[in-house]
This record gives sequence, structure tokens and C-alpha cells, in this order.
Amino acid sequence: MEISPSWRSSAPQLRFGKIDDLSARVEKATAASQKWLFSQQHEDGYWCGELEADSTLEADYILLHVLLGTGSQERFQKAANWILKLQNEDGGWPIYRGGPSNISASVKSYFGLKLAGYTADHPALAKARKKILELGGVSEVNTFTKIYLCFFGQYDYDGGPAVPPEIVLFPNWFWFNIYEISSWSRAILVPLSICYAKKPFKKIPEEMGVQELFVGGRDKSRMRLNWDKKMFGWRNFFLVFDRITHLFERVHVRPLRFLALRKAEKWMLERFEMSDGLGAIFPAIMNSIIAMRCLGYSLDDPQMIRAMDEFEKLGIEEGDTFRMQPAISPVWDTAYALFALGESGVANNDPRMIKCADWLLQKQVRHVGDWKVKNPKGQPGGWYFEFNNEFYPDVDDSAMVCLGLSRVEHPNGRYQRESVQRAIDWIFSMQCRNGGWASFDKDNDRMVFQYVPFADHNAMLDPATVDITGRILEMLAAFGYDRTHPAVKRGLQFLRKEQEADGSWFGRWGVNYIYGTMLVLRGMEAMGVEHIDPSMQSGAEWLRSMQNSDGGWGETCGSYDDPTTKGIGPSTPSQTAWAVLGLLAVGDTRSDSVARGVAYLLRTQRTDGSWDEAEFTGTGFPRVFYLKYHMYREYFPLLALTTYEKAMAAEQERTGNFKGHG
Repeated sequence: MEISPSWRSSAPQLRFGKIDDLSARVEKATAASQKWLFSQQHEDGYWCGELEADSTLEADYILLHVLLGTGSQERFQKAANWILKLQNEDGGWPIYRGGPSNISASVKSYFGLKLAGYTADHPALAKARKKILELGGVSEVNTFTKIYLCFFGQYDYDGGPAVPPEIVLFPNWFWFNIYEISSWSRAILVPLSICYAKKPFKKIPEEMGVQELFVGGRDKSRMRLNWDKKMFGWRNFFLVFDRITHLFERVHVRPLRFLALRKAEKWMLERFEMSDGLGAIFPAIMNSIIAMRCLGYSLDDPQMIRAMDEFEKLGIEEGDTFRMQPAISPVWDTAYALFALGESGVANNDPRMIKCADWLLQKQVRHVGDWKVKNPKGQPGGWYFEFNNEFYPDVDDSAMVCLGLSRVEHPNGRYQRESVQRAIDWIFSMQCRNGGWASFDKDNDRMVFQYVPFADHNAMLDPATVDITGRILEMLAAFGYDRTHPAVKRGLQFLRKEQEADGSWFGRWGVNYIYGTMLVLRGMEAMGVEHIDPSMQSGAEWLRSMQNSDGGWGETCGSYDDPTTKGIGPSTPSQTAWAVLGLLAVGDTRSDSVARGVAYLLRTQRTDGSWDEAEFTGTGFPRVFYLKYHMYREYFPLLALTTYEKAMAAEQERTGNFKGHG
């Protein structure tokens, strides 16, 4: 495969001489990184970097406030400034930095600007309109966007998917029920079903609408969901039920509607407790606010005030811009920062480390959440991602917190050990039938539900993934578990089964194959799999083959759409660190690839000890929603550099010499 983008162009290579010179460089970089990380630690002990997403969040922010009749024009203008800042040259808006224009993001951003007061003849909107029409117009947006447009009379409710609240009445043993879909979809869809039932409508001036974005004009016949060309298939099966539901809506045949709305409301309000809003994620909080207004809650109702407060907490106002975060990531960032600092040599009884451990231990879940439905024997003990989200701990965060705590010697050792053991027991109970681990649920993998009409956000399910499974194996090894444990055996079998033909592994929660491959290799190494194992060697060889000429590694979010682009993209500090960590996990201490990767990290480190990274390397929903963790570029390079330094020291001790790499 011929690769010729600019990031593949030749770049000067850093050459190392003696081991002492190399060690000094890495040691200096590590010390600077440690200093920078500690400078970012909150006085309560945690870390929390910004979590950045695309322009749809700012558009939704404006949309919500216009719908409610709240908000300020000044804030709308600042949000609009941020939306315009993210516009592509071709007029559309991407779902990740540098990505192609996306029809749903473009229509939402355009509508957000209209609601903020921009007119159709504004140059930015004129350019956007041309691109949107090229992409097929409003009819091509995803179903959630269509529903939001319905709130303002810009789309026909009958043309969107039916999301009847009666779905909450299906018993847990029924083939389709809300616990057979992912936790985040559940939190988004239950309040959205209330909105669908109530069908809110906010009249806006015609000039604020998006009628000009319909190809061929607004025509109800073109708004309907498209049938699959294959007559007998799951897509058409669910569309039949969708049309029947719409028919019942039109003739008002809804015998269970009152009961369904009551149960949906109760379910939603129960999950407000001990949480930073419903699910502690932007779309669920937003939908819950709209749902409460549909149910008659006043703006000064305590539940509304609380939900609005949590929603506004996601905002960041800087100068003349305002942007929203999809969630807040303190537990995740803290666990990784703690682990990286501990690995880099910070004493395990350092007061700053103890303070961090204290904060994490206080966040452990002690109450039953939604996970209990499919895991009735499991007992609480995990951690969540945000400040407060008691109903939704996740396996990935729980494993990472345990890894972080493994690098701390807490004064109350018994308390720490018991907390970690509770988490490990919960993680064991969450193992899926195929041997892997998912994020929030167990065996949430009924693939047929991805064909449900309102499932085009590509996140209806929560199947087991190799990246989470690899992390769990690394964590279990840190606490003395080995390959003889039945759960570990099944986990390793799952990883081997999921390996791609070229040796890589798919990364569900990070971009993409570099992330997945790194975590699998670290998990296998931690469990004592031999470095010469064919699976590990083929994974390492794939990583080496993807290295850029500047010594780094990069991969764009586009690899989720086109696997032929896997491992290809401009070099980034986080992805370079992942690749270096993956290669070191197979014992690669002598290759040119590793040395050049380390050289890239040293060369790109800023004078204050931090790194810069414009690209999105985190994944929300593949192909639909991506994330930029602002701290990934900090703790992953630190972890890679210190892991390299340890490996070199071990190599020197074993061989008694070291030869420089070019």
C-alpha cells in the first residue's frame, strides 16, 4: 500500500549515543512531565482534563434554551462563535477535527446558528447550505436530529422513528426490553420516549427554520424512513412495527400510554439520584429536561433546576466562545494520572498520591445500578467515569482505578485492599459469555437491535471489546491473578479470537487499532504470555509497519469507516505512546521503531513538560461521535517514556551493554 500524505514525509531522526545520554534525556522529560501533571492536580486530589466533542453540542445547547425560552443571547453568540470556528472549508461541519463534513452535524450546526440569530444570507450559512444540499439535505440526517427538528416544526413527527414510551413496560425477560440496549442508549431513549409521546412544538419565525435545506423542497413522502432493498430482513421487520406504531399514534389507539408515561417518569427520576444528571452525559440530561417540561414540570421545579444546573456545568466559557462537554472525566483522568505517576517512580506513599487515592476510594459505588438486571449475582464495587454516576459504574474505569491504586500505599491498607477486592469481584461477575468484558453491561450483544429505526447512532449495544478485556487482564496480573484462573483463560481466548488477519486488534473506546493492539499486548504480557507468541509478534509487527517517517504513530477516526486506513494518520503524542507501549509489551527493546518513537515524544515535548495534540483520539460511538481527551497527550507519553526507561535499564542489566539506535 502506497502512503504519501504529508505526515509520511521525511523528517530528521534523533540519534542516541550512549545509554547515559539516553537515560538523561528520558529522565529529564519524565521529571518535567511529572511536574506538569502535579501542577494540574486539584486540591482535593483528582485530575480532570477537558473532554471535547463536535459542534453538535453547542447547537443543541442553543436549541434547548430556545425550546425552553431561557438562556441569554450573549451566550448564544459565544456558542455560535465556537460553532463557526469548527466549520470546514467546504462549508459543512465534521464530527472530529480534520474529518469530512457530516450531514447530521452540519444540519444541527446550521440550525443552531439560525436559532442564535444568523440569517440564511450570512456567508458561513450560504456556504454550509450548499454543502448540506450536496450531502442530500435534511432527509439524510440521523433519527435523533430529525426528532429535535420536529420540536420546532422543521420535520414531520410521522417521518421520524417512533420511540413509544410503552417500551419501558416490556418485562426484563421479554426478547426486547430496555435492558437489552446499552446503558447510554437507555438513558437517552427513555426521556426521549416521553418527548415522542407528548410531541412538543415550539413555533419559531420562518426565517429561523431550515426549509431551504430540503432537496427538492419539503415533501412528507421524502421524510419517511427508507426501506431496505432486501425485502425480508431485520431492518424491514422493525420498520413494519414502526409504521404500525405511527398509525396507532394518528388514530390515538394508545391504551397503555398513561401507565407507560408514569413508569418512564419514575424510572428517569430515580436515576437522577446520586448522579450528575441522568446518566451524567449530555444527551440524556438534555432529553430529561425536555421530558420534564413535556410532563408539566415548571422551570422553577427543584428537579428542573437541578437538571439544568448539571447541564450548565458541562459548559466552558472562554473569551468570546462557549463550548459544551459531553461529560466530565475526573475518575478516568485521575486513575490514569495516578498510574502513570506511580509507574514513573513517584513514591507510593507520596502525600499527593495518597490524597489522590483517598479521593478515588470515596467514589467507589456501593449501590445497585442498572447492571444488576443482567448480572443478578454481582455485588456493587465498581467506579464510574464522572464525579457522580452511581447507577452506571463501568468496567473499564473500575479496572483502571484498581491499576492506579496498585501504585499507592495507603495508610489504611485494609480499607484499600477491601475496596480493590470488591471491585475485582464485581469485574469478575461482569465477564460476558464469550470471555470478554464490555463497559457497562453484561452480554449486551443482541446484534439484531442495531436495525431498530432509532438505532442509527451506532451505539445501541454494549458488546465485549478487546481493549477493555486487555486492560482487565493487566489489572488482574497486578493483583496476583495468573493464566490458571478460569476467567483469565477465557479472557485470553477471547483476545486471540478477535485478532485481525493483519495482526492488529480493533479499538472500541480509543482511535483505533493502535489503541486496541496496545491494550491487548499489555494484557497478554502481564499474564505471562511469551513474547515469541505468534499473536503477540504479529501484533507488534503490525505496529512497526504503521510507523510514520517522523518516528511517531497516528490514526484518524476515519479508520472506523474505512478499515483500509487503519493505523494511518498524522503522528500524535498519545498514539505514539500507545504504539511504543505495545512494542515494549512484546519485549522490543532493540528495534529502530521503539527508539524513533521515543525520540518523537522527546522532540515534541514542550518546555513546560506537556505535549500538544489537536487530533481526536478518543471514541464515543464509532462512526458517529468522537472525543478529544485533553489529558491523553500528557499521561500516555509519561507512561511510555518511563516504561521505555525501565525496559532499557533491565536490558542493560541483563546484557551489560547498550547500543544506540538511529
